[in-house]
Amino acid sequence: MARRTRMRRGARLVWTLAAMWMAASVAAVVFALAAPGATTNSDPDVLGPGDVTVTLDINNSRFVPTRVVVLQHSTVTFRIVNHDPIGHEFIVGDGGVHSLHEAGTHGQHGTVPGEVSVAPGETASTTSTFHAPGVVVFACHLPGHFSYGMIGEVVVKPQTTR
Repeated sequence: MARRTRMRRGARLVWTLAAMWMAASVAAVVFALAAPGATTNSDPDVLGPGDVTVTLDINNSRFVPTRVVVLQHSTVTFRIVNHDPIGHEFIVGDGGVHSLHEAGTHGQHGTVPGEVSVAPGETASTTSTFHAPGVVVFACHLPGHFSYGMIGEVVVKPQTTR
């Protein structure tokens, strides 16, 4: 019974952290979209539209950078470089995808777009397409990694014509 209570508390902590992250992300997107010219591709920090490649480094069980900004209709190839001595995974998707992986039902990844396992000291890639404006979370759901803070976001900005 004590173990079950600890697991419930741990799950609550994970979901509380995720909810706080999402709330902060939504606020950041609203702020960013309100800025003049923020939705055009003239911003050098905004990638796309079209095919782009983003390199994410894993150092000390953290993704660097933790934020990627793309225009809608971008297909992003994520190149994940694991500098850690332990394995990780990279999962990008909506809440349903993250709920499935938080349950720990997948041991290895590689055939589903937006999901990949990265061995210690190795590099792996996966591709995901972003059509709808908003915030999409990426994370590692290996035991303890998400709650440790191994999470980031893709901010998808709408395209505008000027």
